Amino acid sequence: MQVTQQVSGSVAVDGRRMPVAPEVFPAACPSRVVLDHVTSKWGVLVLVALADGSQRWSELRRRAEGISEKMLAQTLRTLEADGFVHRAAQPVIPPRVDYSLTPRGEELVAHLLPLFGWVVAHADEIVAQRG
Repeated sequence: MQVTQQVSGSVAVDGRRMPVAPEVFPAACPSRVVLDHVTSKWGVLVLVALADGSQRWSELRRRAEGISEKMLAQTLRTLEADGFVHRAAQPVIPPRVDYSLTPRGEELVAHLLPLFGWVVAHADEIVAQRG
């Protein structure tokens, strides 16, 4: 993908004009809050992990290596409040809670997966060049 100059509310990406939403630049834009939740390190990892289907809290913690219990709980609460993740508590002993993507979450992840794939494909090269 080659990004070239921005001209009057759009940017050229691989020779196609893509709109740039100017309303995201003001500090008070609500999209900044959502963007922060979705693109945080843990937010994106949890969303991409849930693309594989419903998972329990402990499964998500194992998959997102390095995430603390507190951060996983906070990330799941945030993504649930934003309507991206569904929390299903089962009335059993011991308690069982499953997390899955909502339709909104599935729509979002369809956009995140290509970005995630690009990052994975280029991460070694990018990190190596930093020296």
